[in-house]
Amino acid sequence: MNVLFIEDDAIESMKLHRTIAKSETKHQITEAKNGEEALAYLQSGKPLPDIILLDLNMPRMNGIEFLRILKADEKLRYLPTVILTTSQNRSDLLECYKVGIAGYLSKPLKYEDYEEMILRFLKYWEVNELVKS
Repeated sequence: MNVLFIEDDAIESMKLHRTIAKSETKHQITEAKNGEEALAYLQSGKPLPDIILLDLNMPRMNGIEFLRILKADEKLRYLPTVILTTSQNRSDLLECYKVGIAGYLSKPLKYEDYEEMILRFLKYWEVNELVKS
């Protein structure tokens, strides 16, 4: 699975790579540090990701702003997008589902819990029928 990981925190990026290395299936991770960088990648003509894993709290363009642009685009709107955030704000959760996300994951504090959650997330999406670019 090709995953576009949109996250500005280097520690979060290291956690994801460390966790994915433990996965039974190897996944390709492309990273963007913010929504602007992610949009530039998605519009570059490179192969589209199978799924987007998106943080909400980022500089320049936050996750919800990115989502609105993504879901307004005829070509990109069908990419499943899952939020991975520390935000416990119910209005963020509701707004994300209103815009059209495929899931909302809250980052746990303990690494072991994070690892378990990400591995479950990957297993779930591995068995889904994804639109291939």
